[in-house]
Amino acid sequence: MKNDTPIVTVPDFRADNTGMEKTLDRRGGDRLLCAELVQLIWQDEAGRERRRIANLEDISLTGVCLQVEHPIAAGTAVAVQYGDGELLGTIRHCRLQDSGYLLGVELAEGSRWSSQHYKPEHLLDPKDLVDQAESRRCIEKTKMN
Repeated sequence: MKNDTPIVTVPDFRADNTGMEKTLDRRGGDRLLCAELVQLIWQDEAGRERRRIANLEDISLTGVCLQVEHPIAAGTAVAVQYGDGELLGTIRHCRLQDSGYLLGVELAEGSRWSSQHYKPEHLLDPKDLVDQAESRRCIEKTKMN
């Protein structure tokens, strides 16, 4: 049986992983874990507006981490839309993961995140988990004595 399916050629694109193995957390403020769908908007190399749904992985005062299905080049200006608002920023890195690509987005100076303006439905401070674990450990030690 002959396969007449055309072959689609995609231009070579590499995620900007330069130095990722040594990347330090340069983001200011505490990162809060979250899981929420947002809309990501940017312009491609040809100047066309692109829109994709992205999963908001974490958020802080100065940046967000988004999971997307396809890579977007570092240096690309983006708008992250949620509900009735948006955050503006620039992609600083794009890293391939098992489940897609993680984009590190630095928020623009005039576009800082605040939980007063936008609070993702599933928002978790990792420090709370540490505190809870320590409390449980203390309770268990008390019960053993």
